[in-house]
Order: sequence, then structure tokens, then C-alpha cells
Amino acid sequence: MSIRAGALALAGVMATGFVETSLAVEETPGEVSTAKDLTAVIALQGLPCGKVVSVTQRGEDDYAASCEDGNRYRVFVNADGRVVVEKLD
Repeated sequence: MSIRAGALALAGVMATGFVETSLAVEETPGEVSTAKDLTAVIALQGLPCGKVVSVTQRGEDDYAASCEDGNRYRVFVNADGRVVVEKLD
């Protein structure tokens, strides 16, 4: 999967506009898809994660992802339309 494909997948997920602000990965298939998409985007950036185990929507096109290895990342679309991944402490 290319970086562009991962970014497009994430942008598509973010465009759906989830109503809930906090998502538990185990709850519904759509939420599992969000976690998988975020896992792919983080991996495409070359960052350690394993897989995303929980997702919290921080705003429109803005997510906090917690990984199985304990790392946490903010994944969002910036003003230029680029997907950005930042490590959270």
C-alpha cells in the first residue's frame, strides 16, 4: 500500500464524520475499520505501533490512536489537506 493510498483511506474514514467522540475498537465493524485505517497510516509513516487498540475522535479529521505497544499518536488532516501523524506523550 502506498502512502497516498493510506492517506486516501484515512481521509475517507475521517470524512464520514463519526458522531461519537470516543470509539472502542471492539464495538462495531465500522470502528474496527477506523482502527485498521489508522494502523495503516501510522505504519506507512514508519512509526512503531503494532495495531491500534483504541481511537478517540478529537475533532473533525482529528484522532488520537492508542497502540497495542503503548505508543499514542495524533492523526489528523492539516490545512493543506495532508495527513499528519504526531507522537503523543
